[in-house]
Amino acid sequence: MMRRRTTLLASCTALALALGATACGGGPVAAGGGGKSLSGQTITVAGVWSGSEQKNFQKVLDAFTAKTGAKTQFVSTGDNVSTVVGSKIEGGNAPDVVMVPQVGVLQQFAKEGWLKPLSKTTEQSVDTNYASVWKKYGSVGDTLYGLYFKAAHKSTVWYSPAALDQAGVKPPTTYDAMLKAGHTVSDSGLAAFSVAGQDGWTLTDWFENIYLSQAGPEKYDALAAHRLKWTDPTVVEALTTLGELFKDKQLMAGGQKGALNTDFPGSVEKVFGPKPEAGMVYEGDFVAGVAKDQFGKKIGQDANFFPFPAVDGGKAPVVSGGDAAVVLKDGKNQKAAMTFLEYLATPEAAAVWAGAGGFLSPNKKLDLASYSDDIARETAKSLVAAGDSVRFDMSDQAPAAFGGTKGAGEWKILQDFLRDPSDPKATAAELEKAAAKAYQG
Repeated sequence: MMRRRTTLLASCTALALALGATACGGGPVAAGGGGKSLSGQTITVAGVWSGSEQKNFQKVLDAFTAKTGAKTQFVSTGDNVSTVVGSKIEGGNAPDVVMVPQVGVLQQFAKEGWLKPLSKTTEQSVDTNYASVWKKYGSVGDTLYGLYFKAAHKSTVWYSPAALDQAGVKPPTTYDAMLKAGHTVSDSGLAAFSVAGQDGWTLTDWFENIYLSQAGPEKYDALAAHRLKWTDPTVVEALTTLGELFKDKQLMAGGQKGALNTDFPGSVEKVFGPKPEAGMVYEGDFVAGVAKDQFGKKIGQDANFFPFPAVDGGKAPVVSGGDAAVVLKDGKNQKAAMTFLEYLATPEAAAVWAGAGGFLSPNKKLDLASYSDDIARETAKSLVAAGDSVRFDMSDQAPAAFGGTKGAGEWKILQDFLRDPSDPKATAAELEKAAAKAYQG
């Protein structure tokens, strides 16, 4: 279910990197030794990816095979990773490696005793090549279980350069300036924003960016762990700020009703489709994939982004999501699986998918020239430059009952707030009630 938030319809520039494995060069994978050290072994890798993402990840798997001789098999789990993996473990058919899309699921797997700690070689690569925040999100206690291979940048506001030019508007750097620019856009004939209110997860992303910038990273961490209650004044303040957009009929395409009837792909269509209704749409870097693949937009020319702006004098937020590779204790080929994770921790592995498109790496040693277009380079640069101030999507850290269930918890409460944003305090109380129940579970 929540899977869509990090990689929905991510872009694919198809076979751009068919020869990537050899083009990237690089020495042998550390623990695997040189040559075809793993010939005759097969590792099974499970993950949520399908379509273009699965094709592009297959290129990474093929590059690993070319390097080590190990064969690979990818199993697509669909959205419900924990259920699928749990039943495979019970059936004695556990995959060797799982690409886990949420911090909460990684923690759940570790608590179930399903995971093997990663090798010292992988840990050294993470210490050297990643901001420490990525190690924190991949660890339970002091043990590193997950390697973040693919990330999403969820602090990007996408816009039609033609719409902003027509209104005489420049990309804003503060939230207030963004709403003001929005009014100028709507005066020129298009609504300012297309909001995907039919998908509750997009509303959690709006809230998280505002909250991280306005309340700061420490409060964000406390709220994510439910050490801070949702009735806290900082939550009410962030909801009030979000409510300024939600209650302004001029700013949202179709007003509240229109937003509640628009899903995520539909929100991108309203800006970049054949009949534009709005000038801007907020969501992650994966908006580019939809604009390009579905509507034929040239990224950087017909579709561009500005960073989610700073709120009330805070810092501009950088919210992320991502997929972490973990090794299962019950897998049949643990040595090969560990070697595969050592490979994924290298810039060489990241370069394979970076060249194919629809991918961001938190690995700061990856040469930005590996990305297939300037916009991907910009978003990757921004993600890496944010260092330890990056915060993982808050609802992905929460128990699924609160942060990841359609028609329940945070998703539903924020949809109700979009419908009627008049009482932020009452909404905060509802959020606290739902959170308290889910975090006890």
